[in-house]
Amino acid sequence: MSDSQGFAPPNREFSCGVAVMAKASAPGRTKTRLVPPLTGAEAAEANTAFLKDIFANITDAARHVPLTGHAAYGPPGSGAFFADILPGIDRFEAWLPNFGDCLRLALQRLFAQGHGGAAVLNADSPTLPPALLVEMAAALMLPGDRGVLGPSTDGGYYLLALKTPHDRLFADIAWSTDQVAAQTLARAREIGLPMHILPPWYDVDDAAALRTLHGELIAGVPFGDGALPRGAARHSTHFLTRLLDEADLGERLRLPARAPDYRRAS
Repeated sequence: MSDSQGFAPPNREFSCGVAVMAKASAPGRTKTRLVPPLTGAEAAEANTAFLKDIFANITDAARHVPLTGHAAYGPPGSGAFFADILPGIDRFEAWLPNFGDCLRLALQRLFAQGHGGAAVLNADSPTLPPALLVEMAAALMLPGDRGVLGPSTDGGYYLLALKTPHDRLFADIAWSTDQVAAQTLARAREIGLPMHILPPWYDVDDAAALRTLHGELIAGVPFGDGALPRGAARHSTHFLTRLLDEADLGERLRLPARAPDYRRAS
């Protein structure tokens, strides 16, 4: 269960860096698993909206705990894209053949900047409740070494946070499979690292997940038990509403027929 109020952060001097594993938006190269039902250009727009919302969620969480957002980006040479859509956000390139190496590099960069805690966060969960980021930081602020894992409903994870580097967590992992979270927890047990587990959340990376996002943002259907306020996701809401109004997204997603004003339900 998630209960960020159960933590009493002992050290307000602590800071946690959060690196969003971000890919520059480009039609045909970004969020390709959303094509169809989206077009390549629409999938790229979705990626940009998700990125803006994710950093807004970090900003919301930072009102309660000392968090700083960073963009760990790729592909190489796309820094200008992130400077344009995320002005003022620290960014660094993290683009290597093995995804585990990308994650390790991002964490290393955060620790090198002096953060007492470092986290990698996906770029696919625009409605992730800021309270989960608060809980993550508060867990890291407790005494003793530990990690924090936020499992995704597809078997991966949306967040991994550490107080000290632990390379073993990235070894012998079947990346891009439904075994990633379980294998990461197995590596933590091997090295005796306690792990605080956050509630699961979902990645918007296929048509089914896009329907779930529509349910949250447009139809007023909460994800899970709805106990935690979701991230505002204003950019994603605008994106979906525009496609519902101006294109045939409802038909492409095979949404049930509703009253003409159903898009305003939320």
